[in-house]
Amino acid sequence: MFVALKKIFISFLILFLGLTSFVSAKEFHPYHVGSVEINYNSKSKTFEITGRFFLDDLENGLAKKYGKPFHFNDAKYKAQINEALKKYSAEYFKLKTDNQFLKINYVGYEEDSESVNIYLESEKVENPKKVEAAVSFLYNLFDDQINLVHIIVNGNRKSEKLTYPNRYLFQQF
Repeated sequence: MFVALKKIFISFLILFLGLTSFVSAKEFHPYHVGSVEINYNSKSKTFEITGRFFLDDLENGLAKKYGKPFHFNDAKYKAQINEALKKYSAEYFKLKTDNQFLKINYVGYEEDSESVNIYLESEKVENPKKVEAAVSFLYNLFDDQINLVHIIVNGNRKSEKLTYPNRYLFQQF
């Protein structure tokens, strides 16, 4: 299954790279894909979460959700974007280990001309064996959104493709 997901991810990446050589990030792109990596850090005993999304999709998703424009490449919007991403992430991302919901803290974001990374971190948890996640980033905007989710615990990586409206995944470690 991992090999198939890896091939799908590589295919999307090649397609994305090919399209970006012809189309700017502000123009239409035919796929609505994001990725979320949920990595357990055994030293800090927390999950470090990174979500990566197309910049224009995230701007539009936030605008639709909160009824006002957001512009990532404009410094005057930074505080507004941080507050919106904190609320947005809390609504569209949940994490549970061993049947207990974890508190997730918004850490911040980074942007480039085409994408945005959102950084989150969980509260401390000891040796997770069962990981459940609800991931629905940009489901409020697109009914064809795909989120590739990678969960890594103690070097063991498990990946799954979530396609709207499916938002739940479960992995045993």
